[in-house]
Amino acid sequence: MATMKMNDAAAIPDVPADAGAADMAAAKKNKNLELMCFDGLVLSQYAPEPDFEEKVIPRKYRDARRAKADRFYKILSLFFFFCIWELVAYLNTQSGWFNPVFLPSPVTVIETGYDYLLDGTLLLHIGISFYRMIVGFVIGVVAALVVGIMIAMSRDADNILSPILNMVGPIPVFAFLPIFMIWFGIGEGSKIALIAYATFIPMLIYIENGIRDTDPLLIRSAKSLGATDKQIFTKVILNSALPTIFDGMKISLALTFSALVVAEMMGADKGLGYIIVNAKNWFKMADMFLAATLIGLEYTVFYAFLSILEKKLFRWKNINGGKAVEK
Repeated sequence: MATMKMNDAAAIPDVPADAGAADMAAAKKNKNLELMCFDGLVLSQYAPEPDFEEKVIPRKYRDARRAKADRFYKILSLFFFFCIWELVAYLNTQSGWFNPVFLPSPVTVIETGYDYLLDGTLLLHIGISFYRMIVGFVIGVVAALVVGIMIAMSRDADNILSPILNMVGPIPVFAFLPIFMIWFGIGEGSKIALIAYATFIPMLIYIENGIRDTDPLLIRSAKSLGATDKQIFTKVILNSALPTIFDGMKISLALTFSALVVAEMMGADKGLGYIIVNAKNWFKMADMFLAATLIGLEYTVFYAFLSILEKKLFRWKNINGGKAVEK
């Protein structure tokens, strides 16, 4: 037995010849582990490496594919919405849940729009509403730019104008419609003034915040490079505030269309809002749904235009600026 222990101890390096049975067992275990690690290392040198390059997709192609999928799902969502609307209108006609006149089907609304198109009034109403919206929106944005820059850049202007605007701002925009009708008459002036005012109030907040949130480090860097005050404002402050200004334009657009409909409901003989009022007087529900749908389409088109323009002007916002949660 002693001879076997001596032989085992001699077979294992770094183990004394007079080592006990426990020490020899531990040494054997460590030796086996070393051999297993060595075998695994040798085998790993001959194992094929995973090909990660096949799964790498350039970012621009991935973003384009994702944008295409997003557009598809949005269109599909609208398609299902109109399908459900048509289904509910059909089931209501068959089952008589309520008066079918209250909920015309999309087919009925399209037929009504086709009748308007044939008599030549549909494009007239759409064009008048679009003209009022564009003029009022531009006036409101320009006025907000002028006043917002004054308040943000001048402490005196801030002290003088901010209290007045803080008092007038919370008043509902539509409360000024009778006042504007008295001041500007029942023509286009009162309608455009109401739309411009509805755009002006929210835009002013975004412009002020955009200018005041400019990084002071950028301003100091421009001054250290010898830039004049005009160059600092146009090249640094205004460029820094433009993304926030565009966000304000998109937010204000909803209030612009709301003011448009209200303005056309009073003292107008043309426009999509006028169609709604005239349909109310004659209980033409299909005409109401047609005007409401066209207003939504006009808003969607103009919002998409602002979004595309924003992406073209501020491409840098999309660099490393993905969604917070990506799936």
